[in-house]
Amino acid sequence: MTSHLPLRAVALVALLFVAAAAADAATPGQRVCTLGESSYLLLDEAGEPLDACRADTLLIPASTLKLVTAWLALSHWGEDYRFTTDFFLDDDQRLWVRGSGDPMLVSEELDRIAAALAKSGLESLRGIGVDESRFAATVKIPGRSATDNPYDAPVAALAANFNTVNLARKGGRLHSAEPQTPLTPIALRLGATLRGGPRRINLRRAADSAVYFAELLASKLRLRGIEVAASIERGVVPPHAKLLLAHSNSRPLGEIVRAMLRYSNNFIANMLLLDLGAEAYGPPATMEKGVRHARRRIDEVFGWRDYQIVDGAGLSRDNRLSARQLTELLQRFAPWRSLLPERAPGIRAKTGTLRGIRSLAGYLEVDGGWRPFAILINVPAPRRLHFGLAERWRDLR
Repeated sequence: MTSHLPLRAVALVALLFVAAAAADAATPGQRVCTLGESSYLLLDEAGEPLDACRADTLLIPASTLKLVTAWLALSHWGEDYRFTTDFFLDDDQRLWVRGSGDPMLVSEELDRIAAALAKSGLESLRGIGVDESRFAATVKIPGRSATDNPYDAPVAALAANFNTVNLARKGGRLHSAEPQTPLTPIALRLGATLRGGPRRINLRRAADSAVYFAELLASKLRLRGIEVAASIERGVVPPHAKLLLAHSNSRPLGEIVRAMLRYSNNFIANMLLLDLGAEAYGPPATMEKGVRHARRRIDEVFGWRDYQIVDGAGLSRDNRLSARQLTELLQRFAPWRSLLPERAPGIRAKTGTLRGIRSLAGYLEVDGGWRPFAILINVPAPRRLHFGLAERWRDLR
């Protein structure tokens, strides 16, 4: 016995096949535009639109917001700017460190600091004091979660290795996963339950930041032959302490921004915005001061309307920017275009990813020139759809 579908069902099936074929044949731009909560804009070298879809719609930018933070920092300080950290010696032979908000105090930098302090003639110390007063005691970062994942590391006026430790367990023993970073009491505590590795863990508690820095510095000084008592004191540099060293970071701001954009480092991004706010409105640094500075600069230069920025890294879903605003910013960012990572031949861009959100903003190299573009997708979509659109633009010469 042969069964037959009703004529209407046959027509529906045929219609579905046609729709599926049409979807497969659609260009990446058409597919992005049909998603609804999405937008894009491609400009030519003169700043005129070449391709656009809902370019003025405000959407969640995710980590493409770091482009705004990078522009704020570079346009304010310049690419050659270097963060400075001051070291003092008090009457009790205690070394004091005043945190300045340097986001790049990594282990190799502490080696340079220890070498410079050794050259100053130090032979012994009764301990180390840490001054964290440049930042507010509690800095709230919208969108940051209280996990031990590195992207949730807390910010602090004085922090080492982006407020993280890199650990591994081998043969039942805990090891530092970095030869340049010795184990310290805080690292041992954080790694007590670690199995396997290597794994990078954030310090999680902001109160640990400066103490961990002091532990690492003490280890580095001991390697230089300086006796350092285990005492660590949190407080403010005593008024009569003498300046022993004003250490300028070996990495200029341009290199710091390059690392932030390449690795999408949330710690660096939020530290930069906090530093900007503290410089503009005075310490202690707060996210509110950083955001106020960002809005003032944006209003002065761009005059944007209805946008929203609440953090420096793009962690929060309360941030809102449009594709047009991002491309306007990219036009101003052009002198620092080379700091953006090359995602594919002829594509220098910053990605942005949150759950259900994919974004991409940067420059395409076409016919020897660079064209700014921004793609914002705020709905679930194929993983490489935004890259597919950028590559299509690049290849249409």
